[in-house]
Amino acid sequence: MRLAIIAVGTRMPDWVEAGFAEYQKRMPREARIELIEIRPEKRESGRSKEQVLQAEAARIEAALPRGALRVVLDEHGQGLTSRLLAAKLDAWLASGRDVAFLIGGADGLAYEIKRQADLTWSLSPLTLPHGLVRVLVAEALYRAMSIRQGHPYHRP
Repeated sequence: MRLAIIAVGTRMPDWVEAGFAEYQKRMPREARIELIEIRPEKRESGRSKEQVLQAEAARIEAALPRGALRVVLDEHGQGLTSRLLAAKLDAWLASGRDVAFLIGGADGLAYEIKRQADLTWSLSPLTLPHGLVRVLVAEALYRAMSIRQGHPYHRP
């Protein structure tokens, strides 16, 4: 199974890159994390927020693995415990489908991207910086895999 984190934004601070890389390298072979960075649309005068989001949505769609289950990260989504995420990973692994975790940029994600989500996941009711979300998603996935494998990383 391929776990693709598709994130709008490039040139992240060193701490984001280091944090993400740490959890990426810890993932077991059967559930590798791949980061796909999407170039954010330029905020030019005269363009609406919706136009900017639509341009980014087109880039996201082009980057999505074919047939992947779509998990949108959004503060209005469903909160998941680590154990519930582990159960979802079990189901996803059993399905054989790739999973794409979609992280918006400064203006979020286009309505169409959100509408097509198989799951909308909230890490917090707070609005979080998209660089930090990459690290949190990678850690949550690693924690969920450690739960599945009985590894002591997760201590309830």
